[in-house]
Amino acid sequence: MSRVAGQARVPVLTIDGPSGSGKGTIARQVADRLGWHLLDSGALYRLVAVDAERKAVALDDDEGLARLAAHLDVEFAISADGSEQILLEGSDVTGAVRSEEAGIGASGVAVIPAVREALLGRQRAFRQAPGLVADGRDMGTQVFADADLKVFLTASADERAKRRYKQLKDKGIDVSLAAVSRDIVDRDRRDSERSVAPLKPAEDARILDSSGKPIEEVTQTVLDWVSNI
Repeated sequence: MSRVAGQARVPVLTIDGPSGSGKGTIARQVADRLGWHLLDSGALYRLVAVDAERKAVALDDDEGLARLAAHLDVEFAISADGSEQILLEGSDVTGAVRSEEAGIGASGVAVIPAVREALLGRQRAFRQAPGLVADGRDMGTQVFADADLKVFLTASADERAKRRYKQLKDKGIDVSLAAVSRDIVDRDRRDSERSVAPLKPAEDARILDSSGKPIEEVTQTVLDWVSNI
């Protein structure tokens, strides 16, 4: 392990990929197995969208959104039953953050340079010993360009739509597979065509297609790669 300013450098694993690729699930499992910290960068952008709705800030108000991003009072915690809990100004907003509306809003605010700049330092602050697993869309290309291992996780659009459809149905949300498929395609286009930090693999990323593969197999592949860095 290299050293910086006399201290051991904290290793970072980035897992980027499109919506529904499974990067959040894989990142959580890998972080848990390694005993490393976890950064769900997408949640921060979703939180900006949720906070904007709560405070009546328009999603085309770049300056207002940047102010919200710079002053988010957020806490990521684990509830008594072991599930993830996201607190915004002390209120549990986990459900709102994981909603389709927040996801669509996040895709919109993520293209605003001032918002990305406001969140950059907060994301990098997650880099703490013994290591960090960071998942998102630009973790390996922008936020942690010096990461020890960069993974770009993908899957077919059809499979990603079916996964998302099942997640929503399991939550009791009435939605059609066709609508979810359209949303996946639209979100892919927005994320890959945006002018600021577009979704793409880092030049030194390892591409991993999770189509048709069980979670444990994908997780083990990433862990095997980590063991060789």
